[in-house]
This record gives sequence, structure tokens and C-alpha cells, in this order.
Amino acid sequence: QVQLVESGGGLVQAGGSLRLSCAASGLTFSTYGMGWFRQAPGKEREFVAAITWTGANTRYADSVKGRFTIARDNAKNAVYLQMNRLKSEDTAVYYCAADRGWLGVSRGEYDYWGQGTQVTVSS
Repeated sequence: QVQLVESGGGLVQAGGSLRLSCAASGLTFSTYGMGWFRQAPGKEREFVAAITWTGANTRYADSVKGRFTIARDNAKNAVYLQMNRLKSEDTAVYYCAADRGWLGVSRGEYDYWGQGTQVTVSS
């Protein structure tokens, strides 16, 4: 079955960096677009970033544009989220997801989800 496993979360001070990874299995990874979402306590899960199956195109939420970078390695069946200049409002559980469409920004566009990894930014 399809599995998406996130890693790399943790506690970091404001202004610091983290790199999240998502390892995929059970699907033809190179045919799926991938996305990152996040969910803070008491809030809806929101779109963060997406990348097409080739990696040639990306999309970002305005709140992270210029600070976060999504990338993928199809040879390793992995997608990454480099997060720089972290802010306290970036604190959330971060999820990766797989999408047969094009740079989806809504949850309903994604077919598979990981379990999430916690990112906590202290101010």
C-alpha cells in the first residue's frame, strides 16, 4: 500500500532552519505531484507548497514564499521542504501528500497523506 513518511521535524528557535523529508513507497512516485500542508492547533490544515512530478514547477503559500523551498528526488522517491527564517507562526504539524493533478492547493486534490511531523518554533 501507499506510504508517505515524514521526518525532520523538531524544536528550533525563531530565525532558524529545518529540512523536512518525506519518503514515499507503494506508488509510482515520478507520476505524482507532491505537496506539503500544515496544521496548527485549533486551525484548519493549510497548503504550504507543491511541486510537479518532474520538479520543474512549484507553488507556495504567500506566508512562506521566499523562506521555504520544496524539492524532490525521484531517484530516491523523496520530497523535501527546506524551511529558513522560521517564525513562531510556522509552528504546526507538517504533512506531505501525493496528488495526480497539478500543483493542488486544497486538501481534496490529494490522494495520499503521511502521518505528519511536528515543527515547533520558539520565539
